[in-house]
Amino acid sequence: MNEFKYVDKIKSPDDVKAIDEKELPILAEEVRKVLIDTVSKTGGHLASNLGVVELTIALHRVFDSPQDQIVWDVGHQVYTHKLFTGRYDDFSTLRQQGGLSGFSRPYESRHDIFFSGHSSTSISAAYGLSSAKTLNNDKHHVIAVIGDGALTGGLAYEGLNNAGRSKDRLIVILNDNKMSISKNVGSLAKHLAVVRSKPLYFKAKNAFAKFIVNIPFIGQKLKRRMLRIKAKLKNIIFGRTIFEDMGFRYMGPINGHNIELLIDALESAKNLKTPVLIHINTIKGRGYNHAEENPSDFHGVSKFDINTGDPIYVGSNFSAEFGKYLCSLAENDGRICAVTAAMSLGTGLDEFSEKYPKRFFDVGIAEEHAVTFSSGLSKDGMLPVFAVYSSFLQRCYDQLVHDVSLQGLKVILGIDRAGFVGEDGESHNGLLDVALLNSIPKTTVYSPATYKELQEDLYKAFYEDGGFVAVRYPRGAENALADEIEINSGNFDVFGEENAKIVIATYGRLFFNAYKAMKKLKENGIDVKILKLNRIIPIDKKSVSKVENAEKIYFFEEGIKSGGVGEHFACILLEKGYTGQYKIVAVENQYVAQASTKELMKKFNFDCDGMVKIITEGE
Repeated sequence: MNEFKYVDKIKSPDDVKAIDEKELPILAEEVRKVLIDTVSKTGGHLASNLGVVELTIALHRVFDSPQDQIVWDVGHQVYTHKLFTGRYDDFSTLRQQGGLSGFSRPYESRHDIFFSGHSSTSISAAYGLSSAKTLNNDKHHVIAVIGDGALTGGLAYEGLNNAGRSKDRLIVILNDNKMSISKNVGSLAKHLAVVRSKPLYFKAKNAFAKFIVNIPFIGQKLKRRMLRIKAKLKNIIFGRTIFEDMGFRYMGPINGHNIELLIDALESAKNLKTPVLIHINTIKGRGYNHAEENPSDFHGVSKFDINTGDPIYVGSNFSAEFGKYLCSLAENDGRICAVTAAMSLGTGLDEFSEKYPKRFFDVGIAEEHAVTFSSGLSKDGMLPVFAVYSSFLQRCYDQLVHDVSLQGLKVILGIDRAGFVGEDGESHNGLLDVALLNSIPKTTVYSPATYKELQEDLYKAFYEDGGFVAVRYPRGAENALADEIEINSGNFDVFGEENAKIVIATYGRLFFNAYKAMKKLKENGIDVKILKLNRIIPIDKKSVSKVENAEKIYFFEEGIKSGGVGEHFACILLEKGYTGQYKIVAVENQYVAQASTKELMKKFNFDCDGMVKIITEGE
C-alpha cells in the first residue's frame, strides 16, 4: 500500500492546485516526511526547507509557475519546490553526482528561474525580471522569497531601494524565522494584519474610495483627508516600516504556517499593481523536533539518525581546529578579534564567541562589510581575523584591494572550504580564491596540509608576516598520514629522491595523494620527488631552485587553472630558463557540479591513481 496520498503523485504545480484546500495540511505533512527521510541520507539544508513547506504550497496554488517566476534567495529552501515541479522521482539523488542540486538550477528545471547559492540576490534579480515583464507588457508576476538572515546583506537593500520606485508586478516575501523587523503592538495590530491580508479588504477599500471620489465638489478633498487620517492611525497601530518608506505596500506579519491565510495574502498581493512586501513568520525546522530545538545545527547537515538527530560522522576537522587554536592565541593576546558573516558554527568560531564575546563580531550576511570592518579594527591596533568560506570570499574583492591591501593594513583571512566541498556544487566549491588573491599586491597566502601546519601558519600570520595574510584550508579532516609523515612547516618542503628527474609539485591536501603516488611509482621503478608548497603566494623562489634541473614537472592544483599557483610557478621557471617538460593538472576554466569530494578527486586526476596515470603516460 502506498505510504502517501498526494506528494508522490505531484508531477507539476497544476497537481497542487487540484488538491482540495482542506487536504493541503496533509500534503504539508507528507512533504516533511520526504524531506526528513531524504536529507537524513544525503545531507543538505533541512531546517530552512521544513520552515517553508506551507509557503511553497501557497505559492504554487496562487501563481502559475514558470510564467509567474519565483526567485528563491540562496536557494537552500527549494526542496519542496523541487517536489512540486516534477522532481519527486529523482529526489533521492539530491546532492549526489549526476543527481539533483541542493539549490535552484535553471538547467535542472524551467521552474528554477535563477541560479542560486549565495545570499541577498533575489530582490535585485526579481526586479530585473519584473522590469522585463513590464517592458514586454507581460502581466505575470515575479516573486522573490528572502529570509530575514539574507536581509542583513546590503545587496538586498539596494534591490529594495530601486524596486520600490517601480510600478512592476513584483512581490517580495520576507520569511522571518528569527528577527523581529516591524513594530506591531498588541492583539489589535495582529487582528488588523490578518484583515489587511484578505482580498475582500482590498475590494471593499477600492469600492469605498471610488464612492468618496464621486461625491460632487468635495470628493477629491475628502479622499485626501481620509488617506492622511488612515496613514496616521495605521502608523500608531503598526508603526511605519522601512519597506513602506522604500515604496512597497506592506502586508503582515502573517502566520507562515497557515496555508489559508497565506493564500489570501498572496491573492491580495496579486491584485495590487504595485510592488508588495509580505512579511511572514515561520519556524525553522517546523515539524521535526530536533531541528526546531536546534535550527542552527540542522541548517546544513551531513547524514544523520532520524530518531536521535545525531550525525552519522563526528570528528575533528580543519574548521574546528582553526577555532580552537584561535582561542588559545586570543587567551594571551587581547588584540585578537574574530569576525564572521553569519557563519560562526560553520567556520568553527562558536567557542571563540562564548569565550571572548566582546572580541567576537558577527556582522550578518555581509562579507564586504566584514572585510572593511576588519580593516577599521586593524587601523586602531587590533588583530582581526575574518573567517569566511572560499566561495563567499568572492564577494569581497574590491574591499580586499582598496580597504586592506592598498591601506597596508594587518588583516588575516581564515579561508574555509578551500578546494572541493562536494555535494553543495558549483556555487560552493572553493576553486577561485587562489586566482583572486594572486592578483592582489602585497598578499601572503598559506595552504597548510595538516592541523599542525594550520597552527604554525596562523601564528606566522599574526606575528611574523606583515600586512594582508590569508590561511586557506579544506573542508573536513586532515589525512590519516598526517601523523606518519614529518613535514617541515616552512615555505616549502621536498620529499623523495634528491636526484629524481620527475617532480610532483603541489600544495594543501593534495600533498598526501602525491605522497602515495610517489610510493606507488617507486614500486614501478619510477623515481619521483615531491615539492610541497606551504606558502603559495608569493612563491618562495628557493623552492623553484630545488626542481629547476628536473626533466619533467607535474603541478597538481585543486583550484582553477587560470591565474593559479601552477601558472605563476611556470613563469618563474621560464624566467630561470627552464627547458624541461611542464604540465599543470588543475580545474580547467569551468564550474564543478555536485559530487562527493572523493568522486571529484578521481574525476580531475587529483587522487593517487590519477597522478600515477598522468605521470606514467608522460613517460
